[in-house]
Amino acid sequence: MSNLVIVESPAKAKTIQKYLGKDFDVIASMGHIRDLPKSRLGVDVDNNFEPHYIAIKGKEEIIRNLKAKAKKSDQIYLATDPDREGEAISWHLAHLLKIPTDDQNRVTFNEITKSGVQSGMDHPRKIDQDLVDAQQARRILDRIVGYKISPFLWKKIKSGLSGGRVQSVAVRMIVDREEEIRAFKAEEYWSIDAKLTAKGSRKVFASKLHSKDGEKVEIKNEEQANAILADLKDAPFIVANVKKGVRKKTPAPPFITSTLQQEASRRLGFQARRTMKAAQELYEGVDVEGMGPTGLITYMRTDSLRISDEARAESEAFIVEKYGKQYLPQTRRVFKTKSSAQDAHEAIRPSMPALTPDRVKGSLTSDQFKLYKLIWERFIASQMANALLDTVSADISANNYTFKSSGYSVKFDGFTVLYEESKDGSEDSEESGVLPPLTVGDPLKVKSLDGSQHFTQPPPRYTEASIIKALEENEIGRPSTYAPTISTILTRGYIEREAKQLKPTALGEITTKVLSENFANIVDVAFTAKMEKDLDRVELGKANWVKTLDHFYKDFAKTLEAAEKTLDGTKIKVPDEETDVVCELCGRKMVIKNGRYGKFLACPGFPECRNTKKIVQETPGVCPICKGKVLAKKSKNGKSYFGCENNPKCSFMTWDEPLAEKCPKCDASLFKKRGKNGKIYCGNENCDYERGLKD
Repeated sequence: MSNLVIVESPAKAKTIQKYLGKDFDVIASMGHIRDLPKSRLGVDVDNNFEPHYIAIKGKEEIIRNLKAKAKKSDQIYLATDPDREGEAISWHLAHLLKIPTDDQNRVTFNEITKSGVQSGMDHPRKIDQDLVDAQQARRILDRIVGYKISPFLWKKIKSGLSGGRVQSVAVRMIVDREEEIRAFKAEEYWSIDAKLTAKGSRKVFASKLHSKDGEKVEIKNEEQANAILADLKDAPFIVANVKKGVRKKTPAPPFITSTLQQEASRRLGFQARRTMKAAQELYEGVDVEGMGPTGLITYMRTDSLRISDEARAESEAFIVEKYGKQYLPQTRRVFKTKSSAQDAHEAIRPSMPALTPDRVKGSLTSDQFKLYKLIWERFIASQMANALLDTVSADISANNYTFKSSGYSVKFDGFTVLYEESKDGSEDSEESGVLPPLTVGDPLKVKSLDGSQHFTQPPPRYTEASIIKALEENEIGRPSTYAPTISTILTRGYIEREAKQLKPTALGEITTKVLSENFANIVDVAFTAKMEKDLDRVELGKANWVKTLDHFYKDFAKTLEAAEKTLDGTKIKVPDEETDVVCELCGRKMVIKNGRYGKFLACPGFPECRNTKKIVQETPGVCPICKGKVLAKKSKNGKSYFGCENNPKCSFMTWDEPLAEKCPKCDASLFKKRGKNGKIYCGNENCDYERGLKD
């Protein structure tokens, strides 16, 4: 008897073939095989939103092979990915191969291991039509929004633009944040900090002014700060109160799709697309030395925190063997999945917890290893005991003022022996330092007492990590959409990267303004989140997909018609970004334009003045060879590097960042090398000055 198993990718096919053996033929569909046509809407909005699916161009040979194999097979199993999109691909395959959609032939694998594959094959089911309908509804809804709004934007702004149900909201959030930053007015404030030592101790510790006569002190300017410093001059500093305690730190839960993308961005510098590519490879299977093709992680598109009992038992056995019983929690840790999650899969975890990163390192690419290590450490740590910190807080009196100091020491490292979650920006701050032994009534010696000026800061721009977190919190999109959404709005030029931050372009701001004024619902966070929930109801079998689309489309069609009338004959110009670079031919300030090969400077006097030039980004560094300026450049594949302005006459180039700081030995420019062997070193090859990054 011949058995045919159809999966999506060759890597996945190779891994599954190993477990199923010679009685099964496992082949790949190479992803989707049918879709809506690219050249037209492909949806009959007047006939229950009937979609017109066609074979994807370029898949003809694959389809012929699938049909030939299916014709010779006694049993066909549809084993595409275990999510909504995978269900839809299986449904398309069933229609293409003329397989009844109510046959018990749909199998799914949460992990591609021997037990995971066997479990999936032992529990075939029919295609879940609710999942298929939910995917169709999303696809058709996105097609309607994109194919109706995009031509509107072409006519009103410029050709090549696109609008999307999720992407337009993401751009709106980034634009709104930029407007908050522009509107922000910094306010001055001051702090007063003391450096103190206790009797019989040389250790200097910090203490911050907190209150006066029991009321919190707010210092708004230098005059107020100086008045307080005058009050404190020669004042005795005495320990007024000491409070000791023990604080628990609990581990972060194992990864879901969004948290994996966020942590890989913060810790590894991976963009979301890069993260998901490596994760897909780890799930589908890697040729591990001594093991053959092996799926190393569970399915990576999930919003569930559920963990199987088998995986818990394996992780516990590893923890006891490696660290000891004291590193296990007294009761098994259960993480609560949020109510809006689909909970169709487990959390992202290693498929074999005992398979440490070091054991597979030689079989993985750099990206695969870094991501596997991150996933493995996060999962194992999530099953470990809490860390315990001995905390000390002290109130210190000086005249009528109270200063506060706090510190901690590690009593039991628990899960932190392996892994701690990184945080965004200020979230990463932690009370630090061990205070010396302090007793109430002890006098303290003042080493310094200073006032420091500060200014309130605007909200930070979004990074990939923080925009994914915001989309998730607002329930915009789903785990599988975050990476392609960010990629799309970058490619379309609605936003750009500035270091790790995401900044809207003039095009992004104008497009958002036009959509906000004419299609308020499309860029409204609350409306989009509600639409997401409506689509989830289709998936749960609680709503009809045609009625859901019809409810949306009636209002949308009216809104589109009104917008066409309002802006009839109007063409909106995207303003150019003016620079301080003066055109040497006509004296105008040059503007930034986007061309086929990226951004460049152009004279706004075109066509009278046709002057253009490259955008040059100077750094504070000086070339160690010819003393020219060091410029920030990009390679053909987009990787940043630094080179001399006198290239090609001067050959100097480096991947390391030039610093404004000069070498204390020879006054040449210093450079910063990042990474595992990071350091700051002198660019002068005849000088041996270097130091660590933290020195």
